[in-house]
Amino acid sequence: MRAAPEALPDVTWRWRGHPVWLVGFRPFFFLASLAGVTLPVLWVLVLTGVVGPPTGVAALQWHAHEMFFGFGFAVLGGFLLTATKNWVKVRGHFGRTLQFLVAAWLFERVGMWFGGAWPSPLALLAEYLFPTALALLLGWTLVRHSATDTYRDNALFGVVLPAFLVARALLLSPAHFTEGKVVTLALFRLAFLVMLERTLPPFMKGAFQLTLPRVAAVDWAIKLLGVLLVFTPLLPAWLHPGAALALAVLFAGRLVAWSLHRALRRLEVGVMYLGGLALAAQLVLEAFPRAWTGSMAVHVFTFGVMGLIIPAMITRLAKGHTGRPVVFDRFDKAAVRVMLVGFGARVVAPQLFPGAYQAWVWTAALAWTGCFALILWRTTPLLFGVRVDGKEH
Repeated sequence: MRAAPEALPDVTWRWRGHPVWLVGFRPFFFLASLAGVTLPVLWVLVLTGVVGPPTGVAALQWHAHEMFFGFGFAVLGGFLLTATKNWVKVRGHFGRTLQFLVAAWLFERVGMWFGGAWPSPLALLAEYLFPTALALLLGWTLVRHSATDTYRDNALFGVVLPAFLVARALLLSPAHFTEGKVVTLALFRLAFLVMLERTLPPFMKGAFQLTLPRVAAVDWAIKLLGVLLVFTPLLPAWLHPGAALALAVLFAGRLVAWSLHRALRRLEVGVMYLGGLALAAQLVLEAFPRAWTGSMAVHVFTFGVMGLIIPAMITRLAKGHTGRPVVFDRFDKAAVRVMLVGFGARVVAPQLFPGAYQAWVWTAALAWTGCFALILWRTTPLLFGVRVDGKEH
């Protein structure tokens, strides 16, 4: 009787280069932290005339673009390059692909500053190479492996990823900058809505052994309202306030139902809830606009949502995905507290003492820089080192 053939070994692609190229969050969280350290101070230096403005784009457009599509897209790209491989259970992009994406991101930063003096084709290549390549790679991963996708609502990314390219074009258009800012913020808000829905239940399970209640109709209503608000420039004037307020109420209500009072007892979890509350507050400000000092609604989102959630996200993934316990020490907590100071300086203080506006802008910029300097110092050795649990990635 013939013996059964031996099973073939499980063959996987392995990266034998530097550990930073093992998975997407490693290089892009490093770049995001580096951008977080440098961009706010550079903006204030431009704003005060100490440094000349970039070529080919208005200073305010450059600032909005770099905070969303420079800093923010590095975070979003790192998160999605890591998360999508887990959602569809594949190895994901690594090695030379990540090196190409990093080179494209750096090329974009140089092009955004100096591109006005370049030939138009080269400037356009610098502007669109990274976001287009990232959207195509993420879209290809989700479409190709849809049969093993854990989340059936990932079809939303079929709308979100191309829409980012449209929002970017609007943001860089002098005639459509306002629409571009609205659409860009709405897209990032939608990304945070999806991310928080997927991460808060396991965080609360791990921290407090709580199983959060889920109501599918509420979850879908939140996401669909988020998608609807992406199209704000096309909506009737009467529809936008109602949709924004409805989303704020549903989202804040779900945070309360998800044991908000318990989450606030631990900073590493509570900061995610604080960012969620800031998201709801930004929607209320959007629904009932008034003449606040210093683009309040936008900065509630940048400092309150991005500024609070992203440092915690980078710290969590840098520790957890390199095999370390996800425990926030005093330096990790200090980074969050410094950002809270920045939130107060950028959002609250200008409303109370508008005469000192420039001082508040400087204080907020230095707080943002200080927060990400701590993050950069704490996470760089983790992002550039091997996993401590013996796993590859």
